[in-house]
Amino acid sequence: MEYQAFTIGEIEGVVIENLKKFEDDRGWLCELFRHDELDEKYFPAMSYISLSKANIVRGPHEHVEQTDLFAFLGPGTFEITLWDNRKESSTYWNKMVFSAGESSPLSVLVPPGIVHAYQNLSSYEGVVLNFPNQLFMGKNKKFPVDEIRHEIDPDSVFKI
Repeated sequence: MEYQAFTIGEIEGVVIENLKKFEDDRGWLCELFRHDELDEKYFPAMSYISLSKANIVRGPHEHVEQTDLFAFLGPGTFEITLWDNRKESSTYWNKMVFSAGESSPLSVLVPPGIVHAYQNLSSYEGVVLNFPNQLFMGKNKKFPVDEIRHEIDPDSVFKI
């Protein structure tokens, strides 16, 4: 693949929303998503939580059909990098880099074809939630994983 520089800018279909923590003397509560605020095609099919050690990078990878709906609330602060790898997109070859986590809680909707990665910038473990709209390996885990793992390709242009 001939390398071409990425354009820094927004990416069509990516939705970034501020998350609000409601705090009181017991702690805090935060709504992560609501069906009445989310297009039905993005309704979660499952959820998972991941813990990333300090400075660890997850990705870059992309999905062919799956949409990820991440929630970065903390603990930890993450740098998120997105690349639009959809040739039919008006923002093809755009790149976005932003931070989210404890001091800036965000949800990030990542449609199929968007290469994505995140790195825990904290000196301690960080937590990320995900609510994908597809089941991992399909029903009963009987199908191939919907993932293109760019992180295992030493010649990949998708680098953190």
